[in-house]
Amino acid sequence: MIDGHFIVLEGIDGSGTTTQSAILADRLRDQGLPAHTTREPSDGPIGVLIRQILTGRVVTPSQHGARPPTWATMATLFAADRLDHLEAEIHPNLHDGVTVICDRYDHSSVAYQTVSAGGSEEVSSWVLTLNRHARRPDLTLVLDVDPEVAATRRGMRSGGPELYEVSEMQVELAKFYRKIDELFPNDRIAHIDADKDVDGVAEAVWAEVVRLRGESA
Repeated sequence: MIDGHFIVLEGIDGSGTTTQSAILADRLRDQGLPAHTTREPSDGPIGVLIRQILTGRVVTPSQHGARPPTWATMATLFAADRLDHLEAEIHPNLHDGVTVICDRYDHSSVAYQTVSAGGSEEVSSWVLTLNRHARRPDLTLVLDVDPEVAATRRGMRSGGPELYEVSEMQVELAKFYRKIDELFPNDRIAHIDADKDVDGVAEAVWAEVVRLRGESA
């Protein structure tokens, strides 16, 4: 059996990666093509721990009081979760001919941890090396969105903000994502204008997937 395609959606918080992942999967299924949606952090044991950290339910004790783990610890946790995610969920589906659509991947690790650490190229290189064994996607779709638009969308969500959902950080992340191709020169990356409405973004996403599959629109 031919492996399915591995498609990743990336972008800052509020860019629409989760919404567009679901829409893309439904569109593939409507055409009779098997599709599976997943996310990172994953729903595996390490991913669950990361989500608890992001929501402030797990903190690290220190002499100055409780705090989130450092960027290096987070990068290591994300890398471990990624390898477990690949082994437990992504690879089995791909080998069954299923297209796997992942909401975030190692591009997020490089972006978020580099920005968390102050934007150092040395940090980017370290995180890239940490994830060197991660399977490369067949297509990565970066949803570029104005940080203010994304902030408005985040404000409509239920629950409080997560660890990285700080406006200043999201502005820097948006800048980082616009040039992320430079750090992944061998990846197939397409940028999507995510300031558009949901349907407009979905059509742009679909056009890139059709191109990947070598089909006509």
